[in-house]
Amino acid sequence: MGRIAGVTPAETRERLLRAAAEVFAKHGYDGTRVADIAAAAGMSNGALYTHFDSKAELLVAALHAHAQPMLAGLLAADPNRSIRDVLLIVGRSLPRRQDTHGHLIVEALVAARRDEEVARPMREHVGQRAASMADLVRTAQAGGELDPALSPDAIAHFCLLLAMGSALLTADLHPVDDEEWAALLIRVLTALSATEHH
Repeated sequence: MGRIAGVTPAETRERLLRAAAEVFAKHGYDGTRVADIAAAAGMSNGALYTHFDSKAELLVAALHAHAQPMLAGLLAADPNRSIRDVLLIVGRSLPRRQDTHGHLIVEALVAARRDEEVARPMREHVGQRAASMADLVRTAQAGGELDPALSPDAIAHFCLLLAMGSALLTADLHPVDDEEWAALLIRVLTALSATEHH
Protein backbone atom coordinates (compact mmCIF):
# COMPACT_ATOMS: atom_id res chain seq x y z
CA MET A 1 0.00 0.00 0.00
CA GLY A 2 3.06 2.29 -0.08
CA ARG A 3 2.57 2.95 -3.79
CA ILE A 4 -0.09 4.71 -5.80
CA ALA A 5 -0.73 3.11 -9.20
CA GLY A 6 1.34 4.81 -11.90
CA VAL A 7 3.31 6.91 -9.40
CA THR A 8 6.98 6.27 -8.63
CA PRO A 9 8.20 5.93 -5.02
CA ALA A 10 10.07 9.24 -5.44
CA GLU A 11 6.86 10.99 -6.56
CA THR A 12 4.94 9.45 -3.66
CA ARG A 13 7.61 10.65 -1.23
CA GLU A 14 7.49 14.16 -2.71
CA ARG A 15 3.70 14.18 -2.42
CA LEU A 16 3.97 13.25 1.25
CA LEU A 17 6.58 15.92 1.89
CA ARG A 18 4.43 18.62 0.24
CA ALA A 19 1.44 17.53 2.33
CA ALA A 20 3.57 17.45 5.50
CA ALA A 21 4.89 20.97 4.86
CA GLU A 22 1.35 22.32 4.37
CA VAL A 23 -0.14 20.56 7.40
CA PHE A 24 2.77 21.40 9.75
CA ALA A 25 2.65 25.06 8.63
CA LYS A 26 -1.11 25.23 9.25
CA HIS A 27 -1.46 23.22 12.48
CA GLY A 28 2.05 23.16 13.96
CA TYR A 29 4.06 20.09 14.88
CA ASP A 30 2.15 19.29 18.06
CA GLY A 31 -1.23 19.93 16.41
CA THR A 32 -0.52 17.58 13.51
CA ARG A 33 -1.21 13.85 13.46
CA VAL A 34 0.39 11.47 10.97
CA ALA A 35 -3.16 10.65 9.81
CA ASP A 36 -3.66 14.35 8.91
CA ILE A 37 -0.61 14.27 6.64
CA ALA A 38 -1.63 10.98 5.04
CA ALA A 39 -5.14 12.34 4.39
CA ALA A 40 -3.76 15.58 2.91
CA ALA A 41 -1.60 13.49 0.55
CA GLY A 42 -4.57 11.26 -0.34
CA MET A 43 -2.89 8.18 1.12
CA SER A 44 -3.34 5.70 3.92
CA ASN A 45 -1.28 5.78 7.12
CA GLY A 46 0.32 2.55 5.94
CA ALA A 47 1.47 4.22 2.72
CA LEU A 48 3.01 7.02 4.72
CA TYR A 49 4.84 4.62 7.04
CA THR A 50 6.31 2.86 4.01
CA HIS A 51 8.31 6.05 3.39
CA PHE A 52 8.74 7.59 6.85
CA ASP A 53 9.12 6.04 10.30
CA SER A 54 7.69 8.90 12.35
CA LYS A 55 6.19 12.38 12.44
CA ALA A 56 9.58 13.74 13.53
CA GLU A 57 11.29 12.19 10.50
CA LEU A 58 8.60 13.71 8.26
CA LEU A 59 9.14 17.17 9.75
CA VAL A 60 12.88 17.17 9.22
CA ALA A 61 12.56 15.62 5.73
CA ALA A 62 10.04 18.32 4.78
CA LEU A 63 12.44 20.94 6.11
CA HIS A 64 15.28 19.55 3.95
CA ALA A 65 12.99 19.33 0.91
CA HIS A 66 11.89 22.96 1.23
CA ALA A 67 15.25 24.44 2.17
CA GLN A 68 15.95 27.15 -0.34
CA PRO A 69 19.65 27.23 -1.16
CA MET A 70 19.53 30.94 -2.01
CA LEU A 71 23.23 31.46 -1.29
CA ALA A 72 24.25 28.51 -3.47
CA GLY A 73 21.85 29.61 -6.21
CA LEU A 74 23.25 33.14 -6.32
CA LEU A 75 26.84 31.90 -6.41
CA ALA A 76 26.02 29.34 -9.12
CA ALA A 77 24.24 31.98 -11.23
CA ASP A 78 27.23 34.32 -11.04
CA PRO A 79 30.43 32.65 -9.74
CA ASN A 80 32.27 36.00 -9.97
CA ARG A 81 29.83 37.80 -7.68
CA SER A 82 31.49 38.82 -4.43
CA ILE A 83 30.45 36.89 -1.34
CA ARG A 84 29.80 40.24 0.35
CA ASP A 85 27.22 41.06 -2.37
CA VAL A 86 25.63 37.62 -1.99
CA LEU A 87 25.28 38.10 1.77
CA LEU A 88 23.75 41.54 1.18
CA ILE A 89 21.18 40.18 -1.31
CA VAL A 90 20.17 37.36 1.02
CA GLY A 91 20.14 39.68 4.04
CA ARG A 92 17.91 42.21 2.27
CA SER A 93 15.31 39.49 1.62
CA LEU A 94 15.02 38.43 5.28
CA PRO A 95 12.44 40.97 6.56
CA ARG A 96 10.05 40.06 3.71
CA ARG A 97 10.41 36.32 4.15
CA GLN A 98 7.11 34.48 3.66
CA ASP A 99 8.03 30.94 2.65
CA THR A 100 7.24 27.37 3.59
CA HIS A 101 10.79 26.86 4.83
CA GLY A 102 10.33 29.68 7.34
CA HIS A 103 7.20 28.07 8.79
CA LEU A 104 8.87 24.68 8.94
CA ILE A 105 12.04 25.95 10.61
CA VAL A 106 9.96 27.60 13.34
CA GLU A 107 7.99 24.39 13.94
CA ALA A 108 11.15 22.27 13.90
CA LEU A 109 13.06 24.53 16.30
CA VAL A 110 10.16 24.66 18.77
CA ALA A 111 9.59 20.89 18.54
CA ALA A 112 13.31 20.23 19.01
CA ARG A 113 13.21 21.93 22.41
CA ARG A 114 10.72 19.33 23.66
CA ASP A 115 11.30 16.23 21.56
CA GLU A 116 14.68 14.53 21.29
CA GLU A 117 13.46 12.66 18.20
CA VAL A 118 13.26 16.04 16.44
CA ALA A 119 16.30 17.54 18.21
CA ARG A 120 18.74 14.91 16.89
CA PRO A 121 18.10 15.49 13.16
CA MET A 122 17.70 19.23 13.73
CA ARG A 123 21.21 19.39 15.23
CA GLU A 124 22.46 17.74 12.05
CA HIS A 125 20.40 20.05 9.79
CA VAL A 126 21.54 23.22 11.57
CA GLY A 127 25.10 21.88 11.72
CA GLN A 128 25.14 21.36 7.95
CA ARG A 129 23.85 24.87 7.31
CA ALA A 130 26.39 26.35 9.74
CA ALA A 131 29.23 24.38 8.13
CA SER A 132 28.23 25.59 4.65
CA MET A 133 28.09 29.17 5.83
CA ALA A 134 31.45 28.88 7.62
CA ASP A 135 32.99 27.49 4.40
CA LEU A 136 31.59 30.48 2.50
CA VAL A 137 33.12 32.82 5.10
CA ARG A 138 36.51 31.07 4.80
CA THR A 139 36.36 31.53 1.02
CA ALA A 140 35.59 35.23 1.51
CA GLN A 141 38.46 35.53 4.00
CA ALA A 142 40.88 33.80 1.63
CA GLY A 143 39.77 36.18 -1.14
CA GLY A 144 40.36 39.25 1.04
CA GLU A 145 36.65 40.14 1.33
CA LEU A 146 36.22 39.45 5.05
CA ASP A 147 38.59 39.98 7.97
CA PRO A 148 40.58 36.76 8.45
CA ALA A 149 40.90 37.47 12.19
CA LEU A 150 37.17 36.79 12.69
CA SER A 151 35.90 33.30 13.47
CA PRO A 152 34.09 31.72 10.48
CA ASP A 153 31.98 29.72 12.94
CA ALA A 154 30.96 32.86 14.84
CA ILE A 155 29.99 34.66 11.62
CA ALA A 156 28.04 31.57 10.47
CA HIS A 157 26.22 31.49 13.81
CA PHE A 158 25.36 35.19 13.49
CA CYS A 159 23.98 34.63 9.96
CA LEU A 160 21.91 31.64 11.11
CA LEU A 161 20.48 33.69 13.98
CA LEU A 162 19.40 36.36 11.49
CA ALA A 163 17.94 33.85 9.03
CA MET A 164 16.09 31.79 11.62
CA GLY A 165 14.97 34.86 13.53
CA SER A 166 13.49 36.26 10.33
CA ALA A 167 11.17 33.25 10.22
CA LEU A 168 9.79 34.33 13.60
CA LEU A 169 9.80 38.12 13.37
CA THR A 170 7.84 38.50 10.14
CA ALA A 171 6.89 41.79 8.47
CA ASP A 172 3.30 41.48 9.70
CA LEU A 173 4.59 41.51 13.31
CA HIS A 174 7.21 44.22 12.91
CA PRO A 175 7.84 45.84 9.52
CA VAL A 176 11.13 47.56 8.78
CA ASP A 177 11.89 50.02 6.00
CA ASP A 178 13.81 48.26 3.19
CA GLU A 179 16.34 51.06 2.73
CA GLU A 180 16.98 51.44 6.46
CA TRP A 181 17.50 47.66 6.75
CA ALA A 182 19.86 47.66 3.74
CA ALA A 183 21.87 50.54 5.26
CA LEU A 184 22.30 48.56 8.49
CA LEU A 185 23.38 45.44 6.61
CA ILE A 186 25.94 47.41 4.62
CA ARG A 187 27.33 48.84 7.88
CA VAL A 188 27.61 45.35 9.40
CA LEU A 189 29.28 43.92 6.28
CA THR A 190 31.67 46.88 6.19
CA ALA A 191 32.62 46.17 9.80
CA LEU A 192 33.35 42.54 8.84
CA SER A 193 35.44 43.51 5.81
CA ALA A 194 39.16 42.89 5.78
CA THR A 195 39.92 46.42 4.53
CA GLU A 196 38.27 48.11 7.48
CA HIS A 197 40.57 46.69 10.16
CA HIS A 198 43.78 48.27 11.37
